[in-house]
Amino acid sequence: MNQSSNQVYPVVWHDDRVALIDQTRLPQEYAVVEIGRSEDMAQAIRTMIVRGAPAIGVAAAYGMYLGAREIDTDDRTTFLNQLEKVAESLRQTRPTAVNLFWAISRMLKIAYESIASVEETKTILLKTAQEIQKEDLQTCYAIGDNGLSVLPREPAKLTLLTHCNAGALATAGYGTALGVIRSAWREGRLNRVYADETRPRLQGAKLTAWECVQERIPVTVISDNMAAHCMKLGAIDAVVVGADRIAANGDAANKIGTYSLALVAKAHGVPFFVAAPLSTVDFELAEGDLIPIEERHPSEIYQVGETVICPAGVEFYNPAFDVTPAELISHIITEKGAVKPSELINLSR
Repeated sequence: MNQSSNQVYPVVWHDDRVALIDQTRLPQEYAVVEIGRSEDMAQAIRTMIVRGAPAIGVAAAYGMYLGAREIDTDDRTTFLNQLEKVAESLRQTRPTAVNLFWAISRMLKIAYESIASVEETKTILLKTAQEIQKEDLQTCYAIGDNGLSVLPREPAKLTLLTHCNAGALATAGYGTALGVIRSAWREGRLNRVYADETRPRLQGAKLTAWECVQERIPVTVISDNMAAHCMKLGAIDAVVVGADRIAANGDAANKIGTYSLALVAKAHGVPFFVAAPLSTVDFELAEGDLIPIEERHPSEIYQVGETVICPAGVEFYNPAFDVTPAELISHIITEKGAVKPSELINLSR
């Protein structure tokens, strides 16, 4: 959690509580929020103090343990009933990020299958949350390296465009899309990153750019509507984005604006990659139209900081995500390898 370190960990178990980097205050201020109750973790996820599908999953796992720790009973049935209520509270925070539901389900499964006492089960749940965090970090390293196999071979040093933030801040560390970019930088294959600002929350301008600056990766921030112009000029060699949920057919939900970016990339012959762990793939959903799309408060659109930028009387529509059809995606990069969207179902086996 040291700001001076190149490695960023947005979720850390420390001194019997969870420490979160407050991502709503970056890049102006590096601040840490300490979470000791499940209710506070749910609020941190809802208000995007912690965000990014894998990081939300890790945070939710710790939230499940914190909730379990708060249950004062030795009776197993009562304990499990109360833990289900904790799970439901966490599920209500961010409906699109499937890692949230995956982590909660894994924690519940451990609790139900435990034959230990209630107190010992609580300890097992903490260890499981720590395992989820460790696994996600290793997954990100693998995603980063697997991405190198499908990036264009020419030019020797690539200029990559990314949208939103799928970096260390959005995961247990290192990142998915930004993990691919980090691996390319490490191998001397990266010239520069172009980061869409990513309206309305500006995660690209605030978070992706911040992460790149920490590691001295050359980064250029552009507004979302500049991507087509940059591609027409030949400035972009490939696009790499993350995902919050991927359907079995390869349709991918990511931050709003990703779909239009994929269309622009297709029109200019620029390869478009989605980098995400297998835990982000919802194999129970046949296609992307079935992915629930979170809608957020209109203030994210009509207000920048304390400044209102729209006239009174207008209406707003603020979906947080859109779905990019599989046919626009060159490869989906996972910890098990990079595959064509049509081949994604093979990884479920």
